[in-house]
Amino acid sequence: MRSTLHEGGQIMTSAPAARREFRAAAKLCLPLALLGSTFIATSVAQQSSADPMQLTLEQAISLALKQNHSVRLRSLSVEQMQSKKDEARSNYLPQIKTSGSVLHVTELEGVAIPAGAFGSSPSTGPVPSKPLFIDQGSATWYIGGVGLEQPLTQLFRIHQANVAAKQDLLVAKTQLDQTQDAIALQVRQLFYNILINQQKLKASQDQLASAQIRDEENRSDVARGNALEISALQSKATILEAQQESLTLRLQGNDLRRQLADILGLPVNTPVDLDPGAAPVALDVPTRADAIRIALEHNQDIRAARQTLVKARAGLAAAKDAYIPDVTALSRYSYQSGVPFLVHNFGTFGFSLSYDIFDGGRREAKVREAQSEVRSAEVALDKVQSEIDIQVQGIYDRVDELRQMVDVAGQVVKVRTEAARLADRQFEQTATLSSVRNQSHADLASATASLVEASCGLSLAEADLKRALGQMPQ
Repeated sequence: MRSTLHEGGQIMTSAPAARREFRAAAKLCLPLALLGSTFIATSVAQQSSADPMQLTLEQAISLALKQNHSVRLRSLSVEQMQSKKDEARSNYLPQIKTSGSVLHVTELEGVAIPAGAFGSSPSTGPVPSKPLFIDQGSATWYIGGVGLEQPLTQLFRIHQANVAAKQDLLVAKTQLDQTQDAIALQVRQLFYNILINQQKLKASQDQLASAQIRDEENRSDVARGNALEISALQSKATILEAQQESLTLRLQGNDLRRQLADILGLPVNTPVDLDPGAAPVALDVPTRADAIRIALEHNQDIRAARQTLVKARAGLAAAKDAYIPDVTALSRYSYQSGVPFLVHNFGTFGFSLSYDIFDGGRREAKVREAQSEVRSAEVALDKVQSEIDIQVQGIYDRVDELRQMVDVAGQVVKVRTEAARLADRQFEQTATLSSVRNQSHADLASATASLVEASCGLSLAEADLKRALGQMPQ
């Protein structure tokens, strides 16, 4: 009997049926439990991965110099140029080569001995008694050996090729330094821009709060008949403008953080939380005259132009060395089988000479081309030096101007701070409205944002000056 009637009309299930129902319920609940645990684990992982990365300015620059894609590509280029330099240096050393061949000839030369060539004897007759033909060697030749070759006069061109390869390596290292300096400057710029954005967003929110309080006061005055309706409309427009500015600043901040994550070599959606106490620090920069002198000596662009000039001169020398005959010292140990009149094992040594008597003007054209490259490199060097001089002068003008802006912005902050203090005191004494008090604090926040922006601009200008001097802007 599967079920029984319990007191009160309830149906009691038998023990086997209850076990079957329990197993069915377990089969249904077990996948749900597994799905729930997976969802919880995924949520916890997402929450842990969403934790923002805490970064200071020094940490951000160090991370960018290690992981930035442009820096890594330049590092690979340096390794490539180092390999090419090692390849050019190997041409100084003698070359040891081995070679072998199997040859089959269609016809062999032999030695013909006519009858009686060695005389005639009364007892034997002519010697030999009939013509003889003696083959030399065999139709299939086996030749192999090991040889050593040392270039002699070619060393002039090899030396110039090594000079050019060395300059290519130095240019690659200079370009790596340029990329690192540029990345460090960009990281500093994005870092400061994010801090400026945060300060402006805070000031915008304070302006929004002040506008909302003023709107409430205007609507109250309009309701009491103490103000016109247009004052309420103007306050509403001010609120909308403040909301629009806050939204714009928020979007700019998100875009700046994505750019910073990308330049750090991180996924663009990586949340980054910058050190709020990272204030812009004034960098130690030399005087204007010393800066111009240091830049003309150590600027990365000038260094690259000078290295390119040295490479061009090496190319010109190599083009002129092409008129020298190629003289090579050589020695070889060989084995042969099947070659006539040669022992199986033998050695050879000596010199080989090669010279192009007529090449259709190719060497002369190479010399003219190399001379043009040298002149172009000289003009490029002069051009870069002039540009760096102008660049340093312009950066110094900007630094002087920004220093004045920082002083003015600092004075404005002092005035706004005093105004906010007086507004707080008057509000406590009920001598002013709440909107006036909030507006004074909003003005202080805006003045603080302007000071931060000016200070960051000065620090960026000084960092740009250090980059122009060939130094790391950090």
